[in-house]
Amino acid sequence: MSEAWKTVKPYVNGGLSGMGATCVIQPLDIVKVRLQLGSTSGPIGTAAGIIKNEGFGALYTGLSAGLLRQATYTTARLGLHQNFVDMLKKQNDGANLSLAQKAGAGLAAGGLGALVGSPADLSLIRMQADGTLPADQRRNYRGVGHALMDIVKKDGVGGLFVGAGTTSIRAMALNMGMLASNDQAKEMMAANNITGFPATVGAASIAGFFASFFSLPFDYVKTQLQKQKPGPDGKMPFSGFLDCCGKTMAEGGPLKFYTGFPTYYVRIAPHAMITLMVLDAIKQFQADNGL
Repeated sequence: MSEAWKTVKPYVNGGLSGMGATCVIQPLDIVKVRLQLGSTSGPIGTAAGIIKNEGFGALYTGLSAGLLRQATYTTARLGLHQNFVDMLKKQNDGANLSLAQKAGAGLAAGGLGALVGSPADLSLIRMQADGTLPADQRRNYRGVGHALMDIVKKDGVGGLFVGAGTTSIRAMALNMGMLASNDQAKEMMAANNITGFPATVGAASIAGFFASFFSLPFDYVKTQLQKQKPGPDGKMPFSGFLDCCGKTMAEGGPLKFYTGFPTYYVRIAPHAMITLMVLDAIKQFQADNGL
């Protein structure tokens, strides 16, 4: 095995697993965004309304941006996470990482990966939110390339990173919950002689819950910041992360940050499960074939 392949393999594996999961989960992501943007019909009613008013294909609005996001964000976060884990394990003389070390690896990988994937994430949110706007206010992006070019044209290159700080914080929370709990659960299952596919599914399910619980408040704020448009006075509704948090708290209290939690969980947990299961399958295939 070449040194070059050893270096890029964690990143290739991460990108492939994330893109595969996104193809399955995209419709749930659309419904989640619509609920966060004010739909009161519930998950099923919102999905039915999208199909009725916009067609079945609308459930896959932003798929190109979603795949680009996985090709950047998940490639980086899972690749970096594997590198961080390997480095920490070497420092531990081969011993398993402590829970604090696992959390630290997840936090760092999530934050750095989010910066890489921020432009694609912004494009995805705006494409998904377009259908909630009045016809005369819609951006009508034809695809992720059109969205990226339009953002740069109107807001400059810096516009691609609107909400990047919040995106990074949300990604740090999500990856800490997802990756640390996944590794910890696998170790606990292995200690009880639970291995193979049952361990993969069980650990991934636990990872999905903790990823959802820790990240939804930040995801809610991120969505509000990324979809906002100037009001009649030309000013944005929110000046930044803390302003959005304060106004959200004043409007609905702490539970407002968990708007759409059932749909968010149903979206995050399967995505985490599929991503981690595909990742394990890829690693097993590579091990069996000397790759």
